[in-house]
Amino acid sequence: MNEFENLVAVVTGGASGIGAAIADRLHAGGARVAVLDLNPHDAAATHFAVQTDVANSASVGAAIAAVAAKFGRIDIVVNNAGIGAQGTIADNDDEEWARVFSINVIGIARVTRAALPWLLRSPAAAIVNTSSIAATAGLPERALYSASKGAVLALTRAMAADHLRNGIRVNCVSPGTADTPWIGRLLAKAANPEAERAALNTRQPHGRLVDAQEVADAVAYLASPRSGSTVGISLAVDGGMEQLRLRVR
Repeated sequence: MNEFENLVAVVTGGASGIGAAIADRLHAGGARVAVLDLNPHDAAATHFAVQTDVANSASVGAAIAAVAAKFGRIDIVVNNAGIGAQGTIADNDDEEWARVFSINVIGIARVTRAALPWLLRSPAAAIVNTSSIAATAGLPERALYSASKGAVLALTRAMAADHLRNGIRVNCVSPGTADTPWIGRLLAKAANPEAERAALNTRQPHGRLVDAQEVADAVAYLASPRSGSTVGISLAVDGGMEQLRLRVR
């Protein structure tokens, strides 16, 4: 479990939900972990937490500089920070589209661009972006969110092509509906939270929500120096939702 020994990992949005599980998993594997989050006070005490707004280039630059000053290197970047959005294309105005893309997509560019000089020096450089089942499956009332995660998937492949010969592997993980605080808040707003949770469970072929730790383990595989031949892929952690078509019971 020490595949990340002596390596430094940056995890954006690493103070809660899937990001927190990722940060803890990399730390358990031996990495020194920096959490970049808008609310860093929720990060585990074992991590170096830096308040960061991935929608702001100056904030990102200062955060990456702080990580480099603290550890002297950056080997792994997990671009996990993101926000959700509900509705059809009629339900979100231009400002909301710009806000979601700035965080979910351009945020990846900002963080990676700032970390790139350090990644180029690393003997085990890896980038893992968080996409979603929404990138490959049409989900109702998720137009804006799906568009942003589809862009993450395309961006991941382009980044992989650009940087592989520089010694940097780029991949993404695509979770199904995960049991996270965001989903919890959505369920709390539903007219019948229990029925809504049951519907989400049923939507995924294995019959339940994805656990954040399962996503974290997938990210650890993609980020690991042991996975040197895995590059440019989207690893689905979705209970079979992307590829399987089971008969309705």
